[in-house]
Amino acid sequence: MALVGESGCRKSTAISLLQRFYDPDDGKIMVDGIEIQKFNIRWLRQQMGLVAQEPVLFNDTIKSNIAYGVEGEVTEAEIKRDALLANAERFVSGLQQGYDTMVGERGVQLSGGQKQRIAIARALVKGAKILLLDEATSALDAESESLVQGALNHIMVEKTTVVVAHRLSTIREADLIGVVKDGAVKEKGTHASLMGFENGIYASLVALRLASW
Repeated sequence: MALVGESGCRKSTAISLLQRFYDPDDGKIMVDGIEIQKFNIRWLRQQMGLVAQEPVLFNDTIKSNIAYGVEGEVTEAEIKRDALLANAERFVSGLQQGYDTMVGERGVQLSGGQKQRIAIARALVKGAKILLLDEATSALDAESESLVQGALNHIMVEKTTVVVAHRLSTIREADLIGVVKDGAVKEKGTHASLMGFENGIYASLVALRLASW
């Protein structure tokens, strides 16, 4: 599912609600027909992998950053396997210390696209069943976006995915698109069905994006 809308319409709030950083004032959030508050919060968050616009990397090795949040042991082979799927293997292997390279404030400074691919590898290693992609490619240049989007396409297969995005290339293939305005979903459907709404919010957003290219 993709959530779209103008800046400030509180699309990203949905991501925070799904992770239960806070609960809704009205309405209910259901997962497999069960109210989200009935799940153990630690277990719930373990089922989710977040790739945000500005991924957090800790002052540690790339290997440890990829394995962060995983319960139990993670082998180096698993880390390298998922880094390959995330299109991160090539650039990590090219670093002098490879997966033992220190990153974060005191380490090697990675580009936005490189950070995103580390975050994607982290979600893969975690084995997340639900992927939350919050403007994951919005701050990237065209080359980095292509690499990151390719990695995302790999990991979204057979997973429940919630995408918050404004780029048409990211959302148009979604099974369901929800158009958010003033904190509420005003339209929903596929790209094709929403484009069929005369003077619709989604159709207007798409026209605006195309005009700016």
